[in-house]
Amino acid sequence: MIRISGLRKEFGGRTLLADVDLHVRPDDRLGLVGRNGTGKTTLLRILTGLEEYEAGRIVKRPGTAIGYLRQEIDPRSEVPILVEARSALEPLRRMEQQLRELEREIAHHGEAGRSVSAALADRYDALSSRFEREGGLQSEARLRATLSGLGIGPDRWDQPLCTQSGGWLMRVELAKLLLARPEVLLLDEPTNHLDLPAIRWFESVMAGYPGAVVAVSHDRTFLERHAHRIAELEEGRLTLYTGNYSAYLKQKGQIERQRAARNRNLDRKIRHASGFVERFGAKASKARQAQSRRKQIERLEQEREAPEQRVRGVRFRFPSAPRSGELVLRLEGIEKSYGDLCVYRGLDLEVRRGDRIALIGPNGAGKSTLLRLASGWVEADGGARELGHNVELAFYAQHQLEALNAGRTVLAEIEADAPLEQIPKLRNLLGTFMFSGDDVQKRVAVLSGGEKARLALARLLLRGANFLVLDEPTNHLDLQALEVLADALDEFRGTLLFISHDRAFINRIANQVLEIERGPEGAQVTRWSGNYDAYELRSQANEAPETAPDRQKERARKRERPGRREAAERRARERSLERLRECESELEEDIVSLERGLEELGLETADPAVARDADRMRAIQNQRREREARLRQLYREWEQTSAEIQGLEDLLETEPTGP
Repeated sequence: MIRISGLRKEFGGRTLLADVDLHVRPDDRLGLVGRNGTGKTTLLRILTGLEEYEAGRIVKRPGTAIGYLRQEIDPRSEVPILVEARSALEPLRRMEQQLRELEREIAHHGEAGRSVSAALADRYDALSSRFEREGGLQSEARLRATLSGLGIGPDRWDQPLCTQSGGWLMRVELAKLLLARPEVLLLDEPTNHLDLPAIRWFESVMAGYPGAVVAVSHDRTFLERHAHRIAELEEGRLTLYTGNYSAYLKQKGQIERQRAARNRNLDRKIRHASGFVERFGAKASKARQAQSRRKQIERLEQEREAPEQRVRGVRFRFPSAPRSGELVLRLEGIEKSYGDLCVYRGLDLEVRRGDRIALIGPNGAGKSTLLRLASGWVEADGGARELGHNVELAFYAQHQLEALNAGRTVLAEIEADAPLEQIPKLRNLLGTFMFSGDDVQKRVAVLSGGEKARLALARLLLRGANFLVLDEPTNHLDLQALEVLADALDEFRGTLLFISHDRAFINRIANQVLEIERGPEGAQVTRWSGNYDAYELRSQANEAPETAPDRQKERARKRERPGRREAAERRARERSLERLRECESELEEDIVSLERGLEELGLETADPAVARDADRMRAIQNQRREREARLRQLYREWEQTSAEIQGLEDLLETEPTGP
């Protein structure tokens, strides 16, 4: 349907696309991947004719309709949502009008007593069949189903576009594309502004879509389920892989291993030839052979491929943070309303150390409000909020972009919050969040909204908190940066409460899912154990959640017989005692490690060469101060944990062992 050959695009003095070849077939499901800024959106815009290019050729099958989901939509229109979405059905409306005109002409012939000509009847039959084939009879029902499926309920249909946020405008634009059913769909981050219910509906539409689909996406689950081919754009080159995202990673890994093996073989030959030149290059009798070896070395070095620069090779570890108590957060009887809208009524929630809770549900159900209540950023109208002992909370949300210092550079802004031991790694961390080269010297004031969001997230990760509350941390990250963030959170030893619409990310990080649904008297909150896949399987099978809401658990506990309740409480204390003993053991290991490190620093200062190096001595002194402070903190935590263990042991010794 579309064939690209030798496509070249220059932008800002650099080659964005270099000799790109691509064939889009009628039934294609093509995922376009690559780091942000590599030219994916530019390639889509070129295919739609919105962007010029310097060289190459694009051939489209005559009459091919191409639909493009843009990332920028004019927000000033006063047209109602339903009217705007219905505009996508205009070709069907024109066809219907033609049918009505033909019907009037046929009726006129009958009234005049004339027979209808075969040509007129054939025209009517052909147009009627086409109208039915293209869904004209069901178009209005399909319009409403599409809007509802994307989460745009009837309460919004009469609202003008100018009153909607960017996310809702994107949904309207996506609805228009799906209603128009072009032969080629070009989608730029189609799931970015959809909540999880809308994503599930959208995927069901994609599964049966009759045309070709080319999608730029950072949603790994979407690429796993719907891509038949992956096209990777890297350093101007487009490389095609067969299969979904997992197949692409496997093939790419094989290619990289082959490249590394080939480079090792070339390096061996270069070393051998270089050794000959070093030994015999100065001898007149060997001059010809030495010159031949030099040319061989040049040829071999040209054959050698530079290893691919992969962000995934960057690793980030959270700074050490004090260990919190067993209870991290308790919300009890929380009430929250905005005007006449009741968001929560009587909400109870407990977060325990080690919980990694993902909040899911439709947009507007109250997910972000719950995070703000949990973080203390928003005060409840009623009820109580309690943070546990030694909890260090860090909250990430879009509004925190305003807290960035506009006058600083990117590097200076992140250095301001960084612990001393992290400073040498800051450029790598910024590279992970897509600030490379001269980008780190940009002033914060000139950054885009997405760049500020990435910088704010990177800055928060350096704060050494033990309770992270994160509102959509995966927005504005490409697939490689997402992997780095997921790796870091996977190793994080604290507690997490977060919102994400990235199912692969939730599956990787969460051990519980909190489902939030709209209700007439406030949101309904249901707690499920496991990750997103586990939640989806159980909820689709109509199974009861393994972890009920905290209020329901409390009511069930009160209904139990006293003996059974006491036995359950004893078992809970025994489990707490076991966790405390594990914590005590970990703290003792950390203390031993820190004390050993301090001894090594002491030995280093005894070295005369080090003693003469003032810069090195200052660095060692700074390290000693930091480690001594951390050691004091660990001793305090160890003493507290030991006291808690002793208290529980005493309690268990004095209470009965059964009902």
